[in-house]
Amino acid sequence: MEFLPPTAQLALPATVLLLLTLLFMRMRHRASQRRDAARGALDTVAAWPPEAARVLSVHERQAYDLLRRAMPGYLVLAQVPLSRFIRVPSRHSYAEWLQRVGSLSADLLLCDAGSRVLAVVDIRAVQESDRSRRRHERMARVLKAAGIQVLDWREGELPTLSVARQVLAALAGAPAVPKATTSRPMPLIPVAEISEVLAEGDRAALEASFDAAMEPVPSGFFEEFETAPAARR
Repeated sequence: MEFLPPTAQLALPATVLLLLTLLFMRMRHRASQRRDAARGALDTVAAWPPEAARVLSVHERQAYDLLRRAMPGYLVLAQVPLSRFIRVPSRHSYAEWLQRVGSLSADLLLCDAGSRVLAVVDIRAVQESDRSRRRHERMARVLKAAGIQVLDWREGELPTLSVARQVLAALAGAPAVPKATTSRPMPLIPVAEISEVLAEGDRAALEASFDAAMEPVPSGFFEEFETAPAARR
């Protein structure tokens, strides 16, 4: 080092550091290529054995039935990914948006006859983790920014039929009281009431056959596997 000029003495450590950095980046790139090759060699079915699951949980099925009864004639959809009915500009990474919120699913959608979304019903647990709360709030921010009304219904604390009909009808711009479809006298045994009793019996029988292994995948399930979640606003 004594025989080197001062400029060379300063440049030598910087050159060594640069070479080490380039070597590290090249090794990291090769490791990434090996991981991608190994991932591509996996068989879709053999590596991830699929199992059928329910689309809706017990609480979601109850809310779905309430929504159908409260708003007859409207289209009710369940577990629809946000990317299916929300469009975003392409000036930023669409894959990043999908990872943040686009892959999440709205629990219930109330739509008009043309499948335009009028409101989203978000079924939330009575006790939820901070991560789950932030996910619901982030999804609600996106929906409200798109001009879609969001209703939070708690599991086990669903509104009554009349309350649900009044709130939803106001959002949809429909009359809160459904119009009568016939002027014939009421039969001695109301058919509608019998149908409701039978429907309640069918639901009770269905719930009695509850199988925990068939429960649906939560709408934010895959978000829990993020190894290094970025700050999300």
